[in-house]
Amino acid sequence: MTTYDDNSLREDMVAVCRRMNASGINQGTAGNVSVRNPKGFLVTPTSLPYDMMRPNDLVQMYFDGSYEGERRPSSEWRFHRDILASRQDIDCVLHCHSVYATTLAVHHKTIPSFHYMTGVAGGTTIRCARYATFGTQALSDAAIEALQDRLACLLGQHGQISLGKTPAAALALAIEVETLSRLYVQALTLGEPPILDDEEMARVIQQMKNMSYGQAPDLDGVNDVARRKQ
Repeated sequence: MTTYDDNSLREDMVAVCRRMNASGINQGTAGNVSVRNPKGFLVTPTSLPYDMMRPNDLVQMYFDGSYEGERRPSSEWRFHRDILASRQDIDCVLHCHSVYATTLAVHHKTIPSFHYMTGVAGGTTIRCARYATFGTQALSDAAIEALQDRLACLLGQHGQISLGKTPAAALALAIEVETLSRLYVQALTLGEPPILDDEEMARVIQQMKNMSYGQAPDLDGVNDVARRKQ
C-alpha cells in the first residue's frame, strides 16, 4: 500500500460491506472483510449488522493474533491473517455466503473452465477447499491451499473467498465468482458442459493480464487493435 489514510480505508470497508448485502451476495451478519494496513490489518467485528457498522467499529489486528479496542474481531480472523501474511500480492480478503457459490461448495464442486471468465480468479479453475469448522486454523489452512496461485476459492459447505488489492476489487471479484457459480449451476441442469482446454485458458489469462496493464489485447501480434483517431 502507498499513502495510508486510516479514516478513508475504514469508510471504504464499511461501504463495501454494505454493498455486499445490497448486491445480494451476502445476508445478515454473515461474511467478513479485512484490509492490510501499516500496523497489521483491519477486520470487520463479529456479529454486527453492516447497516449498523461505523468506521470506528472495525477492529485493528496484528499478525500475532492480538487486537485493539472493545469490539471482538470476526470469528474468521485466522484465515484473514494467514492469507494476508502469505500473499503479499493482495491487500484485501473478502468472505461471503453467496447463494450459488455456496450451492457448489456444499457439493464440494470446483468450478472448471466451462466459461472463459473463470480466468478472472487467476487460473483454469476456482477450487473448492476441503471442509473445516468455521473460525478454526484448519479452515485457514484449507483456504490457503485452495487459494494457491488463485484470487478466489470456494469453501466446502461454507461459502467463498475473494482477494484483491482494494476492497472494491475484492467485491467485484466476489460478484463475478457468484455470477460464474450461477451460470455453472444452470449449465449443469443440461449436463456436464464442455471445458476449455489449458492452452486456450492460458491465452485468456494473458489477455486479461494485458488489459489489466492498460494494454489492448493483441495475442496474434497483428496490431489490429482499437486505437484513437489521429
